[in-house]
Amino acid sequence: MPAFNPTLGQIFLGNDYVAAAGAALTEVKNPADLSTVGQMAQCGQATLDAVLTQAKAAQADWAGLDGKSRAAALHRLADAMEQATAGPAAELMTREMGKPFTESVGELLNVAPIFRYFAEMAREDGGFVAAPTSPGSLQYARWYPYGITAHIVPYNFPIILMAFTVAASLAAGNAVVIKPAPATSLSTLAFMEHFKALPEGLVACVTGGVDTAKALINDARIAAIAFTGSVEAGRDVAAACGKLLKPCVIEAGGSDPMIVMDSTDPEVAAAAAVTGAFHLSGQICTSTERIFVHEKVHDAFVSAMVARAKALRIGPGLGNVEIGPLVSETARAKVMRLVDQAVAQGARIACGGRVPPGFNTGWFYEPTILTDVTPGMDLMQAEMFGPVAPIVRVRDFDEAIALANASRFGLGAAIFTARLDEAMAAIDRLEAGMVWVNNVLGDNDALPFGGWKLSGLGRSLSRLGLNAFRQSKMVMLDPKAQLQSWWYPYSKDFYAERGGRWADGKTS
Repeated sequence: MPAFNPTLGQIFLGNDYVAAAGAALTEVKNPADLSTVGQMAQCGQATLDAVLTQAKAAQADWAGLDGKSRAAALHRLADAMEQATAGPAAELMTREMGKPFTESVGELLNVAPIFRYFAEMAREDGGFVAAPTSPGSLQYARWYPYGITAHIVPYNFPIILMAFTVAASLAAGNAVVIKPAPATSLSTLAFMEHFKALPEGLVACVTGGVDTAKALINDARIAAIAFTGSVEAGRDVAAACGKLLKPCVIEAGGSDPMIVMDSTDPEVAAAAAVTGAFHLSGQICTSTERIFVHEKVHDAFVSAMVARAKALRIGPGLGNVEIGPLVSETARAKVMRLVDQAVAQGARIACGGRVPPGFNTGWFYEPTILTDVTPGMDLMQAEMFGPVAPIVRVRDFDEAIALANASRFGLGAAIFTARLDEAMAAIDRLEAGMVWVNNVLGDNDALPFGGWKLSGLGRSLSRLGLNAFRQSKMVMLDPKAQLQSWWYPYSKDFYAERGGRWADGKTS
């Protein structure tokens, strides 16, 4: 079978790279230099029909496998993924969306363990036996797959966020259709090479924009949806799924706070903040986007953070850099607008705040730290998704918690403190689905990933993530059929037991 060719507008279907019949092609540009990387197909209904026909047949066989065999297949898939972490997919990811190559490789290094985790989860059904409500009956619950699931994936972590839900869905016995973001369709397609280790037709990857996503969501053959993206798009997906009573997992981004208390080392907290705010140029759903610093360590923290931010290297992702370009002109324009508004509202630029000198081509923006920020500024209410760190001075712990919670988002939150009582109180009081104490940006395959408030519905990873892609069935198994006292027509004794009065077969 031929390898993926990014110039041909291919899709992944039947364990092969094929042209999308009748699909229009659009160019994919490198955000660092605006050169053409390849072409992406805008898949329509004809393509989806072919994909879903194959997926339905493959899913029936896959669901029929015993848990040990399904787990073995997922382990073979993980083996294949471990062989090429610095290959074409990593380079295409950097060229498509600007991610530093070391980050692209790092992303791919973390994918195989997710499939291994869910491979082992596939061997344990996770159902349960209940105490019977009638003598001798076996009464229990077990899990069954939905059928075919669709996974609409964002551009920032196109492979690992795809793995979060695809691995769980496959482990549960489903077939999957992946619709990557337009900005990272080529690297996702290149990564599909590994799925040739699974049965033909079980995994497909189709490309396109909003219309392709809508077609997948509304197709009756798709039984469940996983979506990661903006709040606005997440609402639309959830509304469409609600109308169809179709299960969905929605991760809709965030504006994560970090609290820095006076008991912590400001140098350490500053290093964490630089990583949390500027990793992947701030294009992470759990990026540190609002920083609340105790007044006693505020100046030392700002000084340390500025020094570290100025040491970061900026440039095209294939070089030795930490900061690549933003994904698009639109993304950079939003960041620049929010920074300019904050300055107009009284914020001060401690560093950054401009296009770096010598980078007039591409969508670069300097790591930017803002001080004298107040909670009412526009950028404190938005999801920035860029390399900007606004810092708010606070008087005490209670003020910091209140301001951290004053957001429509609730994905993650972090606190840096040397006091156990503050740490424990913050864990309880922060309104977020994930809390980091003295750390940032971590996840664990065995713990649920997801948010509160407008940051989403449902969870990925962990057993909760597995359960999102399977449906329960209650079973009540009596060893033999025999007459039950409560079956119609009721007897005289049955009426008497319930306080009724026997009168020609009627109750009073």
